[in-house]
Amino acid sequence: MTTQTAHTAQTAQTSQTAQATQAAQASAAAPGAAAHRHGPRLPWAKLAPEVYKAMIALDAAAKKGLEPALVELVKIRASQLNHCAFCIDMHIKDAREAGETEQRIYLLNAWEEATDFYSPKEQAALALTEAVTLLTEGFVPDAAYDRAAAHFGEAELAQLIALITTINAWNRFGVSTRMAPGQA
Repeated sequence: MTTQTAHTAQTAQTSQTAQATQAAQASAAAPGAAAHRHGPRLPWAKLAPEVYKAMIALDAAAKKGLEPALVELVKIRASQLNHCAFCIDMHIKDAREAGETEQRIYLLNAWEEATDFYSPKEQAALALTEAVTLLTEGFVPDAAYDRAAAHFGEAELAQLIALITTINAWNRFGVSTRMAPGQA
């Protein structure tokens, strides 16, 4: 192969690579592509209205008897762990409406280092929220459960576990269907 032929082949290959890259970038920049990657996939609540109604009822039942501020802290923390932008946005707004301070909301992601801002009961609830949400060991560790049991009576602990389970279900609907924040 002559130098000229090799150069022509290399130029053609470079041109094809550049065209493929431009096509990929154009495809990614297309209005439908961006919405599919980051926007809503489908309106699950409209398509499964009975499930949605059941979730609303479960949510209402799960938070009965629990302090409203604690409910929102748990919902925000689980939503942070599950990367559910829709739920984070909604529950931060709800927490503010319930009188939660900006500082406690901002520090929630680092609550273990900001213990002066959360009561021992809230810290126990947040530790249990993380244990139930992440299940990294395949089970909820005794230490997390016992810590919560020291601050909550059995009925209240049952409600807390139901609340954590419910927000995790909501988060899974949100992240799997890519519900967009700002619409709550």
